[in-house]
Amino acid sequence: MGRVGGFAQLKTVIDYLKNNFGAEKTLLLDGGDTWQGSWTSLQTRGKDMVGAMNKLGVDVAVGHWEFTYKAEEVLENVKLLDAEFLAQNILVKEDSMMEGVEAYDEDTGHAFKPYTIKEMNGNRIAIVGQAFPYTTIANPQRNIPDWSFGINEDSMQELVDEIREDEKPDALIVLSHNGFDVDKKMAEVCTGIDFIMGGHTHDGVPEAVPVKNESGTTYVCNAGSNGKFLNVLDIECKNGKVVDHRFTLLPIFSDLVPEDKEMKKYIESVRKPYLSDLNRVLATTDETLFRRGNFNGSWDQIICDSLIEVKGADISLSPGFRWGTTIMPGQAITFDDLATQTALTYPETYVNEFTGAQVHATLEDVADNLFHKDPFRQSGGDMVRTGGISYRINPMEELGKRITNIVLTKTGKPLEANKKYKVAGWSTVNTVSPGKPIWEVTEEYLKNMKHISNLKVDTPDMVGVKGNPGIDDKYNKHQYKPVKRG
Repeated sequence: MGRVGGFAQLKTVIDYLKNNFGAEKTLLLDGGDTWQGSWTSLQTRGKDMVGAMNKLGVDVAVGHWEFTYKAEEVLENVKLLDAEFLAQNILVKEDSMMEGVEAYDEDTGHAFKPYTIKEMNGNRIAIVGQAFPYTTIANPQRNIPDWSFGINEDSMQELVDEIREDEKPDALIVLSHNGFDVDKKMAEVCTGIDFIMGGHTHDGVPEAVPVKNESGTTYVCNAGSNGKFLNVLDIECKNGKVVDHRFTLLPIFSDLVPEDKEMKKYIESVRKPYLSDLNRVLATTDETLFRRGNFNGSWDQIICDSLIEVKGADISLSPGFRWGTTIMPGQAITFDDLATQTALTYPETYVNEFTGAQVHATLEDVADNLFHKDPFRQSGGDMVRTGGISYRINPMEELGKRITNIVLTKTGKPLEANKKYKVAGWSTVNTVSPGKPIWEVTEEYLKNMKHISNLKVDTPDMVGVKGNPGIDDKYNKHQYKPVKRG
């Protein structure tokens, strides 16, 4: 298949579709996580991607990692964005409004416009925005202290009913960053929604999944991440309702789709001031370096190993992010590659003493965020990445019973509940850690290593998931070289 993604290629495909269907018959929606994930995004505070979105012709957008910048930076970017930035589930806190913090609507408290109506070929299309509901849990609230987030399914239902009554739309779409499981539950409990077009989960779903509810069926879609796919949803409306649709998950093959010259020129201009840093070679690799699974990937392992080696720790913890690019064997690892894995706004590292019991509790807490049986209790992300330990996990168990058999990989000895261990990590949410940024730590490690080979990835032993293509080891074993267990 080869490489996938690329904004210059994406621009070519989008323009082709618009030219064939007619610009007046098309809308381009962005499901979030777009303003971050590279060195240039971090340095420009997301403005590089705002410019790219404008050149793509995005009409409507929602957010998640967009809110890891400071509130004033978010609002500045929203003003620069040609698209409408929507969120029915972000409210300005009452105390903040009393202190003069502005809201999009002071009566409802919405921080951003909750929905929009688009006229398309004689049809009225309503689009409701749904930001990531757990932003202030998964990411630092200190950057956006005046806004509250939530699933807000009751207010979603009230808004959908209001739009149906007052606006008389022919179709109603929710542009969501809930995550796929949460979107499916929202489709069950909220009526009157025709389609939920979602982000956050990062998995390309090849079909629009029908979900039954009290008034009919809502279709849930997800287009993956990193511009690797484009969701193409064709809908036909008659007599004020959707009567037919066709869904295509369209892959963007980088080596087959020609680059749009204007977008390529824009990307080159954005990167030019930073090229000396971006092109700096740190090491080489014989391994495929990736980070795309629910658990540790090879890039995760390098980050975790760097924390142990440079910080002198017994155990390392790295957040469960699943963004970044893949490096193939034989490629040089540049600072640009490292930045795609680490360039976020709270990169500081730490070293603390944890008891074995605290390490276990941390793993249990994160696992519950991911695998709670109620999707509305899942706060998203993926499992915390670990270095220096192996463990067994049963995602189907209850809180406190999922994680067992934690073993120090260096010695093969079980983790002792009352013993203290030196634990290194980064990306703390509630406080600012004192250590230098993770990219500096990992760069030091890579320069010392010079070459990556025979990488052992500390993947956990998984039980209770046989036949699950998302997390069953037999479906993913080709992606890494797991540590052998005794």
